[in-house]
Amino acid sequence: MTTAPSRRAPLVDPRFTEVDALLQRNVADGVELGASLCVIREGEVVLDTWAGWTDREHTIAWQHDTITPMWSTSKTLVNLAVWVLHDDGVLDVDRPVAHYWPEFAQHGKADVTVLDVLAHTSGVPAWSPAIGIDDLYDWERSTADLAASAPWFAPRSAPGYQLLNQGHLLGEVMRRTTGLLPGDVIAQRIAAPLGADVHIGLSPADDVRVAPVVPPRLIELDPLDPESVASRALVRPFVHVRESSTERWRRGQIPAANGHGNARGVAVAQAVISHGGEFGGHRLLRTATIERLLTPHVSGVDLVLGLPLTFGPGWALAGSLPSATAPGRRCYWGGLGGSVVVNDIDTGTTVAYVMNRMRFEHPVGGTPRVTRPCGDSRFDAYLAAIDAAWKD
Repeated sequence: MTTAPSRRAPLVDPRFTEVDALLQRNVADGVELGASLCVIREGEVVLDTWAGWTDREHTIAWQHDTITPMWSTSKTLVNLAVWVLHDDGVLDVDRPVAHYWPEFAQHGKADVTVLDVLAHTSGVPAWSPAIGIDDLYDWERSTADLAASAPWFAPRSAPGYQLLNQGHLLGEVMRRTTGLLPGDVIAQRIAAPLGADVHIGLSPADDVRVAPVVPPRLIELDPLDPESVASRALVRPFVHVRESSTERWRRGQIPAANGHGNARGVAVAQAVISHGGEFGGHRLLRTATIERLLTPHVSGVDLVLGLPLTFGPGWALAGSLPSATAPGRRCYWGGLGGSVVVNDIDTGTTVAYVMNRMRFEHPVGGTPRVTRPCGDSRFDAYLAAIDAAWKD
């Protein structure tokens, strides 16, 4: 038995019929299983579309309110929440993390700032000693272990992507300053006022809306020195894609990775960046803060991802994602397997893409491998079609 298509119709501005058609074709051709795509420009939602299925068996249609695990697209919510608290005077991103969390000063980390964590230059890309996946769900233990971790490399000397622990690092600063866990800060300060359907720590009532992600084929990585930053960070701890379908993943506070949402929810949450700090009648950020988000904090080959990147304080500004680094002032980030959000400040545009079929790009005729920090050719094609629509 299959579910009926969503009773709510997609919103497609006439200029974007080709973009919507591309999404529908990708579902028909099996490029997508289920996906959502949203574009907000100058205060208006001009494209809010979805297609496909929530399951491999094609028994449940993707609905307007379907949500799915977003992996590191979650970081864009956490980082935005930190900046909202900064602009409200609750915390100061230029202060050391240890100002709010004294235990973090151990092992030479006293000068690591909140800004360093936002830009992945803390020197602490993972837990050391390593923790197990069960420990990841224990907030008190996992943050105490982070406080006791020594830097893996000199802070601010290079980017070192904080795969799973960025949300714990920033989240503990939030908890120390607000008394709330990061998922609650996001719910109260971003999701509720904006009406954004995004979640870290999902309610049981929302389980029925979740489309589990479908893992990609196994990827082949170039051999890594087992003592390298990249090799150690990837397994501290290792989280299999299947973990995202567990109840503890949905309920937990793993802010760097366990967010759930759809393209509309992500776009609505992030549109404050492309709209000068205000969206939907709610000002969350100062105009001057937007300029700070576009200021490079570090450039170079990321020691964890192995890719050239320029990070601002919370989002990437340039690097290995051609579609998001076109001319203009754009900041972006995304999640494992494909989801991504791009904010174009010059045009007042936010584009978000969230899907359930994960994918890794690979050279034609080659084996699958990670060659970019986020997104893939599906999103490249959608964004190219969106950019072309504005020119017609």
